[in-house]
Amino acid sequence: MAKLRIIYESGEPERVIEFDPAKAPFSHDGQPGSILDIMLANHVHLEHACGGNCACTTCHVVVKSGMNKLSQSEEAEDDLLDKAPGLTPTSRLGCQAVVEDNDAEIVIVVPRFTINQVSEQH
Repeated sequence: MAKLRIIYESGEPERVIEFDPAKAPFSHDGQPGSILDIMLANHVHLEHACGGNCACTTCHVVVKSGMNKLSQSEEAEDDLLDKAPGLTPTSRLGCQAVVEDNDAEIVIVVPRFTINQVSEQH
């Protein structure tokens, strides 16, 4: 079983999710087996204004450990990340970072701020 540990800059309680990457996709947003897919399937919110389609930066996360257990970023993701507030060398879009190891232990930080130019909340 893989583990995803989620730390929030906002001070929300930390979460740990255990999952089997082989059972992806878990939900309908983001790449199958992505950080976003895993979080949503476990009822852990991660903003994703574009529906997990690599068209915004609201699902920006900072990978603290386990980067080598994630898929490589592609040019479209890298281009979008250039616009993300709080960009770091280990920043990824949650919708694109796919867990590729069944025994992975990934630790991410969800930044306090994201850019969401369109809010669909009613």
